[in-house]
Amino acid sequence: MGRLYRLLRISRGPSITRDRVLCVLCALCAVVWPLFGSGLPAAGGTPHRITRVTSEVFRLTEEAGEVKQRFERTRRAAGEQKARAEELDRMLRGREIVKAALRDDAGAAARAQYRTGGFTVEAGAEDVEDPVELLELQEPAVRRRAALGRLLDEDGRLAGKLAAERQSLAASRPLLEQDTARLKAAQHSLTTRLAAARDQLNAASQTSVASGRCEPLDVEDVGVGDTAERAAGDEHEEWTRPVLSYELSAGFGGAGANWANGHTGQDFAVPVGTPVRAVGAGTVVSTGCGGAFGMSLVIQHEGGWYSQYAHLSAALVAPGGQVRAGQWIGLAGTTGNSTGPHLHFEIRTTPEFGSAVDPVEWLNAHGVRV
Repeated sequence: MGRLYRLLRISRGPSITRDRVLCVLCALCAVVWPLFGSGLPAAGGTPHRITRVTSEVFRLTEEAGEVKQRFERTRRAAGEQKARAEELDRMLRGREIVKAALRDDAGAAARAQYRTGGFTVEAGAEDVEDPVELLELQEPAVRRRAALGRLLDEDGRLAGKLAAERQSLAASRPLLEQDTARLKAAQHSLTTRLAAARDQLNAASQTSVASGRCEPLDVEDVGVGDTAERAAGDEHEEWTRPVLSYELSAGFGGAGANWANGHTGQDFAVPVGTPVRAVGAGTVVSTGCGGAFGMSLVIQHEGGWYSQYAHLSAALVAPGGQVRAGQWIGLAGTTGNSTGPHLHFEIRTTPEFGSAVDPVEWLNAHGVRV
């Protein structure tokens, strides 16, 4: 302010200097004044931020899943290779024992021939005087020596094949170990990045709820339109589970500090950003953006039943929208009265709070096991 004051007091210099100073001050006011008048940035950027972060969560989740599958395949291959190498070692040791026995047998036959001048003395041969009859007695020993020779030759070829396979496994093992280590490191990196993206999604959803602007995301903008469509198309049953992979946490009717009159639904512990699915076909009748349930929505089904999905980090449908069983309708989060990431799921006889029934029993009665 001191510098501005001194500039404004310029009166002894040429008038053109004063005019330039005034022009500069006017331009400065034109730029700065809207910033003072607007206050904090509007929350209108929050949906765009959630869309961007959600897209990143889905991308990293898919990439992490693919890397995990490759890592598991590589680890299984390494285990199978190790087991095969150990089996080959046992087989080669067995061939060595067989080869030693065959060589001993062949050596004994050779020594016997040497002592008898090339003939094997059979029992009773001492009383045979006819040379032709002696040659006939020699025939079994000749066949035996020939059989020993074939066995030694076959055993040598088999041992060679086993040794070659063992050598090939030993040569490929370092590469397989490198792949396993590389995929393990990639899996760790993706897990870290995915956790950071989920934290960003959680922060963005909390900001959205705090501002009262819980606008539904467009699955096409998020980049999961085809995936969400396939998820709904894969459901051939009338009813399904609200999430695919989960751990059951707080059950219906449970007591706790957060439930004055007992827990009114079933909690599914899942990470932030997990796709939440419609348990059946119906119409979205309402959405929520605050209070105990945080970001939430209610779907009306046939037979006068309603399903509620609460503590979401984002909604993918709007009131009036038609949904199918298995369709992605939102993303799990921890908005509202929540102690950690999970989906709070209710089955009601009315769209309003206070008419809930045990959702697990209801799902079981409709052919869905959780």
